[in-house]
Amino acid sequence: MKNIKLTVEYDGTNYCGWQRQRNGKSIQQTIEEAIGRVTGENVKLIGSSRTDAGVHAKMYVCNFFTNSTIPPEKIGIVINHELPEDIVILASEEVDSTFHSRYCSKGKMYSYTILNRNERAAIERNYVYQYGRSVDVEAMKKAAVYFLGKHDFSAFKSTGSSVKDNVRAIKEVRVEKNGDYIKIYVSGDGFLYNMVRIVVGTLLLVGEKKISSLYVKEIIESKDRDKAGKVVPAKGLCLEKVFY
Repeated sequence: MKNIKLTVEYDGTNYCGWQRQRNGKSIQQTIEEAIGRVTGENVKLIGSSRTDAGVHAKMYVCNFFTNSTIPPEKIGIVINHELPEDIVILASEEVDSTFHSRYCSKGKMYSYTILNRNERAAIERNYVYQYGRSVDVEAMKKAAVYFLGKHDFSAFKSTGSSVKDNVRAIKEVRVEKNGDYIKIYVSGDGFLYNMVRIVVGTLLLVGEKKISSLYVKEIIESKDRDKAGKVVPAKGLCLEKVFY
């Protein structure tokens, strides 16, 4: 039996997230059904993370086991013929039987895109958070430094998660501005439920001068969710890369 690793790009607009759910169509279910039509097998995809409804991915990683005789490097091409246009397999390859997309991962990088203008987006409406209020990007950059390192990020986790260990190591929080667009990159060994979206919501509070850059350090130390920013919309979030 072969262990096949897939690298996937998807637009999450029309899905309830990565993981199979009873309340809607998921990315996982859609790809599993496509693989089933190709191989005749009932496979279970192992995903590297659980992206929420509306979240996108450029290089999502998953794996599955198969007895198919299709060459590993070709199976992704064949699966693509069975997928809708908003999901595509970028690469497929055979990996060691011990490879596990989630447990072998050393970290992930997410990006969040903000359209900082009063006019709403037409073409990019499903990929950006339109935010009309003026923000100080330099203040946001100063605040971003306080997220770096290993911390208990309890203040940046939404309720509904069963995870008990809230300590995560953040390697990078980068804020870039290009015209009306503000892009925030966050890299770390792992993330809590809605963590990146709350980090962005908090940085926007700093940008609006509602809190100081230094206050971010206090929020982290407090472990108090009520002190951090709101959960910004899912559509601005994109999984950029999974590290192994």
